[in-house]
Amino acid sequence: MLRRTFLTGSLTTVAVGALHPGAAHAEVAAVDDDFLAVLTKANQAQIPLVLANYLNAGDSVRTVARKARRLVSGYVWGRSSYHHDPGLLEPLEWLVDQLVVRQHSDGLYDVGNLHSPPDSAFAIQDVCMLYALLDADGQSASAALRERLASVVKKAGPALASGGVHTPNHRWEVSAALARAHHLFPDRRYAARIDDWLDEGIDATPDGIYSERSSTYAAEVTNPCLLTIAWLRNKPGLLEYVRRNLDVTLYLLEPNGEVDTTASRRQDQKGIREVWWYLTQFRELALHSRDGRFATVAKGIEARGTGELGDFLAEVLERPSLAAKLPVSVPAPADFVRHYPSQASVRVRRGARTATVFGGTDFWDLPVISSGLSTNPTFFKLRNGAAILDSVRLSPQFFSTGHFRSAGLRVTDKTFRLASEVKVPYHLPLPKRHRRADGQYALTPDGRFYASMDFGHRPKQYRSLRTSITVAEVSDGFDLTFDFAGDATAYAIELCFRPGGTLAGVDALDAVGNYQLGAGTGSYTVGSDRISFGPGNGTARVAMDPGERYTYLGGNLTPDGLRVYLTGRTPGRQVLQLRVS
Repeated sequence: MLRRTFLTGSLTTVAVGALHPGAAHAEVAAVDDDFLAVLTKANQAQIPLVLANYLNAGDSVRTVARKARRLVSGYVWGRSSYHHDPGLLEPLEWLVDQLVVRQHSDGLYDVGNLHSPPDSAFAIQDVCMLYALLDADGQSASAALRERLASVVKKAGPALASGGVHTPNHRWEVSAALARAHHLFPDRRYAARIDDWLDEGIDATPDGIYSERSSTYAAEVTNPCLLTIAWLRNKPGLLEYVRRNLDVTLYLLEPNGEVDTTASRRQDQKGIREVWWYLTQFRELALHSRDGRFATVAKGIEARGTGELGDFLAEVLERPSLAAKLPVSVPAPADFVRHYPSQASVRVRRGARTATVFGGTDFWDLPVISSGLSTNPTFFKLRNGAAILDSVRLSPQFFSTGHFRSAGLRVTDKTFRLASEVKVPYHLPLPKRHRRADGQYALTPDGRFYASMDFGHRPKQYRSLRTSITVAEVSDGFDLTFDFAGDATAYAIELCFRPGGTLAGVDALDAVGNYQLGAGTGSYTVGSDRISFGPGNGTARVAMDPGERYTYLGGNLTPDGLRVYLTGRTPGRQVLQLRVS
């Protein structure tokens, strides 16, 4: 159980053997008081926000549990200005009551999904932490809260030990919740279920990329859950999966603290993620492996101070060893070309300049739009300091088949090649042996749509478009060479820049962020950082076509930002020069 001396805030050293499951001896290390000060200040900033809106009936049970965790962290922490503040008890009672009354008789919660083991597990992990922290604190004023929290955990445990999941990361979330429940209230069913999930194997490639390829789920679920299981169930082998994933993350980091998510198979493939979510993971593995690069990233997160850093206080109160002073920092990688075959991507960094080349969408093999698939049509990104080109995309006008998405990535010594071929059929009359007098043919897919045409038995005539994009790094940027072969049609190349800078050399198409480069060179500037692009290839207007799968349902693939278009016609070649200064 937890050390009450740590909760008082009085300690000066910690035993870090707990970071090493199965370690025979604990190492005594000095406490990183600066780190604790960051977490304490961040948590103290969270608490007034919780007190101002904890009565929000629209909060999910996961949000309720997290609000309670923020209050409990301040309540038990001896260095907090909220230490044993009686004003926190009534709000905590209301929040804990919500955790009790919303729990179904089977021990599960509704969180979007009904009677959901994985969604319940997210909340139960926090509930276990609430109970453990209050129990270690040992105040009579919280005795009733502890009793109710214990009842929630005991009620949920059997359901988590027998229920199912939806996604890969859910297995580890459920297992971590069961590890916590088993630690507090031992039950061999919990341990057996954890072993069942673990026996399926961890869904990580040798280079450390989990199957969902998502920074969100790596940082918020898989990594912390594997670390929790390793700690509570004495599974030291799990640490290596987390170490490898953090090593990959070093090469996905942007200079401003963002993490590249282009290759993700989940929601973050179309958004921005920040590295602060990884704070305690980088800290733990820095201490475990003595990796100074990890220490640099952890300290960088603390110095940046963005994100909900106060949420990590509970973890550190639970595991004081996380507050040990880090090993000597070693610079994180800042000059490299890194190829990841498992997701067909390349990362390039030259100091403040970074680039991503991506050819690993699942859309090429599975032309479906769904969470769990990589369908992002962005194939190139470029950053030069504060000047950020968030995406380069290509859309031919070709039978509403949508954006170019590469069928893989080929890497040579000097170039990165993306390519695809799209073939669209015209269907000829059915052979006589497949014809029906009643005209009632099977409803079948054409590749773009369905019709009662028995498409599979029809001979076809095809129209095709072959596209190849070669990316070459040059001394001051990149050249993107577009080669088109096949049928004649129009296309548009879209450059989407991050809002906040100034465009020059382009013509405004409207008042909502659309521009065209008809000739010469354009530029995008933020402060002293600039990306120039060109040459333009004519003033013909060509719309970006997201494809019938989107437009049929009223969807689109227009990225947020300042969008510049270069247009042309196939077949032929166009070279886009991107330069930084």
